[in-house]
Amino acid sequence: TLMFEGHDTTSTGLTFLLMLLANHPEIQNKIYEEQLTIFDDSKRKATYDDLQNMEYLERCIKETLRLYPPVPIIGRTLDEDIVLKSNYVMPRGIMVNMMLYDLHRNAKYWPDPHKFDPDRFLVDNCVNRHPFAYLPFSAGSRNCIGQRFAMLEMKSFTSKLIREFILEPVDTPDTIVMKADIVLRTKNPIRVKFRRRL
Repeated sequence: TLMFEGHDTTSTGLTFLLMLLANHPEIQNKIYEEQLTIFDDSKRKATYDDLQNMEYLERCIKETLRLYPPVPIIGRTLDEDIVLKSNYVMPRGIMVNMMLYDLHRNAKYWPDPHKFDPDRFLVDNCVNRHPFAYLPFSAGSRNCIGQRFAMLEMKSFTSKLIREFILEPVDTPDTIVMKADIVLRTKNPIRVKFRRRL
């Protein structure tokens, strides 16, 4: 599980993040400006403290994982009967699957759900949101044990990349075709152009 989660899911999340940043230059520029406040013109590697200060980048990653959860479906076996509001009983022992891809695009929890908006994850915007409306790492006792590591890895990679390159779009969210798989994938590789910063 750790190997599966630690590699495929992180690279999948990064792929979608790079595509979204290439297609939203104003958001990409905000990340770059945040990097400048942390590093100035230094080429040094990011420290743990630096990564903790990348608040806007973290919001961008969270918003990417909302739109494109690397594991789009999770399942659980019920260990007790569950009675729904409609009085329908879901019996103990059945498998329940949750479509995270659909949950994360539910307009009840996410206004304008297809829009890439990192500010959804500002503290004030999260206060009244249902705690299980966002589950890219699952939740509860069986949540992903590597979620903090994954976030640090994604921040570290993106920080270095954005400081050295400008991302330009080739593919867009409207042109990619999703493919059914255990990990969220596209039919064809996602393409992004890299232009070195001067």
